[in-house]
Amino acid sequence: MYGALMKLKLLLISLVICALPLTAQISIKYERFTLPNGLNVILHEDHSLPNVSVNLWYHVGSGREKPGRTGFAHLFEHIMFEGSGNVPEGKFDEWLEAAGGDNNASTSSDRTNYFENGPKNALDLMLFLESDRAGYLLKTMSPSKVDGQRDVVKNERRQSYENRPYGLSSLLIDSTLYPTGHPYQWPTIGSMDDLTAASFEDVVDFFKKYYVPNNASLVVAGDIDPVTTKGQIEKWFSDVPRGAAVPPMDNPAAYLTEEKRLLLEDNVQLPRLYLAWHSPAVLTAGDAELDVLANVLAGGKNARLYKRLVYDMQIAQDVSAFQASSELTSSFQIIVTARGGHTLQEILSVVQEEINKVKTEQPTQREVQRAVNGFEASFLNRLESLGGKADQLNNYYINTGNPDYFNEDLSRYKALSPSDIRSVAQTYLRDDARVLLSVVPKGKTELAVPVMKGGQ
Repeated sequence: MYGALMKLKLLLISLVICALPLTAQISIKYERFTLPNGLNVILHEDHSLPNVSVNLWYHVGSGREKPGRTGFAHLFEHIMFEGSGNVPEGKFDEWLEAAGGDNNASTSSDRTNYFENGPKNALDLMLFLESDRAGYLLKTMSPSKVDGQRDVVKNERRQSYENRPYGLSSLLIDSTLYPTGHPYQWPTIGSMDDLTAASFEDVVDFFKKYYVPNNASLVVAGDIDPVTTKGQIEKWFSDVPRGAAVPPMDNPAAYLTEEKRLLLEDNVQLPRLYLAWHSPAVLTAGDAELDVLANVLAGGKNARLYKRLVYDMQIAQDVSAFQASSELTSSFQIIVTARGGHTLQEILSVVQEEINKVKTEQPTQREVQRAVNGFEASFLNRLESLGGKADQLNNYYINTGNPDYFNEDLSRYKALSPSDIRSVAQTYLRDDARVLLSVVPKGKTELAVPVMKGGQ
């Protein structure tokens, strides 16, 4: 009886699969409008749960900063929670949590986002809180508040960079990969000297220039009525004054004409190798291909580098590869931590063999399909949460002008072939245009890749 039921279940599943269209389209319905002050608004209905998500993007990140005045975008991620004109200090979190909601924020080189999630009856509160700090933050901002958060950010930097094993690696790589003055040359958190030197007036001017409604986009997703929600948004955000037009970010050329070899002695136990190349900007040709290439090289225990370095040869502790996609340009990186008793030159030799191999012999269809399947699963998983959908709608709007870019994005991966992956490796993973960084325990420079001509 059990066997018969299982056969029937499998038959029904196969019938359902056969009935599905071969090229299913992903489409997230939305409504879009713009307030007179320039705020772009995107609404998405999802009545699966009685919840809502509010997601506000300001098109300002560390890439908008200038040399000597870095760290402002991330500093504001902290200051924005310190109270505003009609919200006393500490009440933002308290009021929202009392209503059953939560919130957070993040900063990148390209944008800063603030978001709230909670029950649908808390939507009015969320919009009030977000609009108040958009329009009335400066009413309560003071030199003492800025100094307090400046110290918090400095401690965060120490924890993330100066006092963290391998923490200075990304600073060295970015400062070498990008030329002086390039928007991506400095870290999002800024430099200690710049954070110290920034005056209160500098911080205020940065807010007035970039934290304006015409440089922002707001997504409200969830169990909403669009007509009612539009009225709520107009009620709370219409009095936030428009700012001066914000020009596009500068995009100076960033390229290498030689291999740059770096050496860092650090308080670490195991040596680590970093390789970094310039790569295409997010959602441009080559971006998806490099995502797949990273997966082929290091995306799991069956991936090429992991299998050789960690499993077969057992000379590495771990290995990763990724395409760090950004708005102006991106970087492709491979990172390998050696096991005790092995040098980074040993590691580099194997990594170089695998890079050369993927340039001359295209990956198998199975490797590419496995990677694409993984991206599709991750892509669909993000759509299961309101917050994930809201953030993605904002992401696509900022980067393409089309909030519903879901199908186009996923199609980039599903259209790839093994020859595409080989071609992108040949184009971007050049031996004479990369940064190579060896991080070794202090006093153990013999474990590093030798620094030759062209290095620093």
